[in-house]
Amino acid sequence: MAAEPPVRPGAGEARRWAEEELAKREYRDAAPSWLGTLWRNFLDWLQSLDGSQGDAAPVPSPVIALVIAAIIAAAIILARPRLHARSRQARDVFEREPTLDATDYRARAEAAAAAGKWGDAVVDRFRAVVRSAEDRAILDPQPGRTADEAARALSVPFNSQSGRLARAAATFDGVRYGNRAADSGDYRQMVELDTALDAMKPATAGTAAVTP
Repeated sequence: MAAEPPVRPGAGEARRWAEEELAKREYRDAAPSWLGTLWRNFLDWLQSLDGSQGDAAPVPSPVIALVIAAIIAAAIILARPRLHARSRQARDVFEREPTLDATDYRARAEAAAAAGKWGDAVVDRFRAVVRSAEDRAILDPQPGRTADEAARALSVPFNSQSGRLARAAATFDGVRYGNRAADSGDYRQMVELDTALDAMKPATAGTAAVTP
């Protein structure tokens, strides 16, 4: 089968393609401000190719395509590290704050629950679950660990609780980083999970977790 000929857009089509690509929010939010200025200048230049500058010599379509590809590539390269760092930070279980132990997180959760702040209560109770596992040397402390990562890691020594752990992680992410509203039922489930794990002896190789 013969290869299809390369697409060679005209100035108007090229401008539309580039506008649609670089108008994506991730580029606007993550790219440096100077890239935005370069992009606006490039659009002005493309606009001039429509014939508004009289007898100016037309620029070959392949040249336009190469310039567009170069700008899009620069936007991706510059935006990717910032997007990756933002994503990692946004999903961390713990904030950049002084280290608290599981008892501290439980106390904060109870205070939030007493005030009817169920979202804060759910978030801190899940943090208590993870910090308790770290305090018990079941999990190694790991900066940047996400809720899903913590739930999967805890599902190994607490296999019987894997479903509850997965649901708890999803609740944490939904409340902390999404638009989910928590209620007393969500907090009760988080408390029950925390209590159950705290009472269980974690499994080791060839054994199952033991509940007293």
